[in-house]
Amino acid sequence: MKILVLCTGNSCRSQMAHGFLKSFDPALVVYSAGTKPEKEVNPVAVRVMHEVGIDISNHIPVHVDDYIDKSFDYIVTVCDDANESCPVFSGNVKQRAHFGFKDPAIFKGNEDEELDYYRKIRDQIMEKFKEFYNEKVLKLNI
Repeated sequence: MKILVLCTGNSCRSQMAHGFLKSFDPALVVYSAGTKPEKEVNPVAVRVMHEVGIDISNHIPVHVDDYIDKSFDYIVTVCDDANESCPVFSGNVKQRAHFGFKDPAIFKGNEDEELDYYRKIRDQIMEKFKEFYNEKVLKLNI
């Protein structure tokens, strides 16, 4: 099964979702991309994912155009901007889903508050993608 997780910057939410999906099922072929990718994966996202045993430090933000002609079983957008500006894919896309999460990178506070906010978003992403995996992905793989 091939899944593309799409966000704006491809540095935080989509990377966390990518990491969780691969942790649920290493056989999944998972990609993540952004409509306006950042230069690197957000270091705080890397840190909070490491706390739950998932290493996304080797991930690299990629532009969605790199996948525009590819086929996917699912394309999942994780922010409203990416959902609204999601391009038309020339490859076969079987299903689309949208799960909007707040961007932890725009949170302002001290270091402890920032980490707590990232953890909150990380946990929301984990819960939603575990539900998605159990209810959609497993059923398509049967």
